[in-house]
Formats: sequence, structure tokens, C-alpha cells
Amino acid sequence: DIIKEQNRELRGTQRAISRDRAALEKQEKQLELEIKKMAKTGNKEACKVLAKQLVQLRKQKNRTYAVSSKVTSMSTQTKVMNSQMKMAGAMSATAKTMQAVNKKMDPQKTLQTMQNFQKENMKMEMTEEMINDTLDDIFDASDEEEESQDIVNQVLDEIGIEISGKMAKAPSAARGLPSASASTAGTISDEEIERQLKALGVD
Repeated sequence: DIIKEQNRELRGTQRAISRDRAALEKQEKQLELEIKKMAKTGNKEACKVLAKQLVQLRKQKNRTYAVSSKVTSMSTQTKVMNSQMKMAGAMSATAKTMQAVNKKMDPQKTLQTMQNFQKENMKMEMTEEMINDTLDDIFDASDEEEESQDIVNQVLDEIGIEISGKMAKAPSAARGLPSASASTAGTISDEEIERQLKALGVD
């Protein structure tokens, strides 16, 4: 508020100086005209007196320029001071905020939190890697079993065994070994089928 009041006073002073300069310039022109009139009439003494007045008036006009520059400089300085005061206030508020944050923040707890985060993150990555390895093993085993079954089916097709038909009629292990009087399911004997399966590694 004090700086604003000073700025208003300085602006008023500047306007007053400008009015005085304008008046001096008007009077200067009038003196110049008077000097010319006296010179035409040959009145040297009057010309000298008026010339001295003109010199003094011009000096005073130059002083108004000097004072005006001083006032402008003072106005600029007050604006700079106002800006500096605002920056000082902002820095003070920032310092208080930083102090409050530093009081709330515990460096040891923060470090421990970051270490715990890193530790748990490593655990999660290891767990994910183990799960991925297990899934890969499962799917790889499934693919191998499917590939093995395809080979078995291909061989059985080559020897003329239909899994959905004749193979389904073959005696199972739960019923015991087949008797000599048991009827065969096709032209290939059960012993031949078992031999082929054992050759393929199928028990």
C-alpha cells in the first residue's frame, strides 16, 4: 500500500513538471518574439534584458527535464522494490512449505519404503517367471503327448486298425488275458496288435 501511494505521488509530480515545462516553453516563445521586436526597433538594452531572461528560462526548462528523469528513476526503483518484496514473500512462503514437508517426511522411512517396494517387485517378477516356466512345461508336455498320439494313430492306420471300431472291441486289462477260444476282431490277431503297440512303446 505504501508503494502504491508513492507511485501515485510520483505520477502526480511528473504531471506537474510536464505542465511547468509546457508553460516555460510558451513563455520562451513569447520572449523570442519580444526580442525580435526590440531588435527591429533598435532597442539594444531591452534586447539584452530579454535575452538574459530567455537564458534563465531555458536553464529552468532544462532543470525540469533533469527533475523529470529523477522522478522516473524513483518510480522505476519503487517498482523494482515492489517486485523484490513480492519475490521475498514468495520465497518466505516456499521456505515455510518446505519446512513443513521436511518435518512430515522421514528419510529413513522413505528409504525403507523404496527398499520394500524393490524387494516385493523382485518377488513378483520371480513368481511370474516361475509361473511362466510351469505353463511352458505343461503346454510343451501336452504338445509332445499330442504328437506322440498322432504317430500312434498313423501307425495303427497303416496296419489297418480302426481305434473307434475294432480297437474298442479288443479285451481290456480289467478282463484278464484273452483265452485261446476268444474270437478275433479281424484278420490281425490280438498278439500282433500287442506286439505292434509294444514296438511303439505303448503299454
